Amino acid sequence: MKAALQLAIEQAFQQAEQAMQEKRSADAFHWLERAHILTQRHPVMHARSHWLMLTLGWQVGDYREVAGQLPRIVAALLFSKIWVPIGNTGRSRISAFRPMPVPEELQILLANDDPNPPSR
Repeated sequence: MKAALQLAIEQAFQQAEQAMQEKRSADAFHWLERAHILTQRHPVMHARSHWLMLTLGWQVGDYREVAGQLPRIVAALLFSKIWVPIGNTGRSRISAFRPMPVPEELQILLANDDPNPPSR
């Protein structure tokens, strides 16, 4: 993994966890969605993004989010190296199979990590 991608992932997780501590759930979900997109091809970090979404869902009383994250954690660990819906933000309100557009700044980071970078 390239250093720029690793740094972006660490920043996303740090910002999400800080926002969670400060009870800024919208900001926390934003950073977790970013972390999710960046970690989709890395099983443990991918699962971590889902775990933190589950934790945040519990924190805000969004039990649909909690329930939706449980199978995603397992899938992240088992399937991240095989197939992921590129750009999917990882939230429970979005189909786990739906590819989504990848923001341009994340495309640049991912292009350095993936031999088959996402197209626009």
